[in-house]
Formats: sequence, C-alpha cells, structure tokens
Amino acid sequence: MPTTKAQQRATAKYRKDNYDQLKIEVRKGKKELLQAHAAEMGESLNGFVNRAIDEAVNRDKNDAAYV
Repeated sequence: MPTTKAQQRATAKYRKDNYDQLKIEVRKGKKELLQAHAAEMGESLNGFVNRAIDEAVNRDKNDAAYV
C-alpha cells in the first residue's frame, strides 16, 4: 500500500524536528565496502556509522580519563 501525501509530510516533519543530518565523503569504492560490512553486522549503513561514532566518542572519553 503506497504512502499518502499526508503520511509523507508527517514523516518529513518528524525527521526535521527530531534528527540532524551530516554529510560525509569517502573515496570511491569505500561506500560499497562500508555497506557490505554493515550488512554483515546486520545493520544499515546509517546504523553502522552511528554505532562507530558512539563507540569512538565513548573510547575517547574513557582514554581522556586516564590522562
């Protein structure tokens, strides 16, 4: 069943109100490698990138505690 225009507007408003967007650039071919890795891990590329960022931030915070 296709989504209605009202559903599309509601989804767009929700995303605008609740999410920020980042644009990243990677070398040609790397996107496919990242997508394949994410799929192997059972997650989307977006989910993988968010998890990688969260892990790096947590690691950096923990490393800073020992300095």
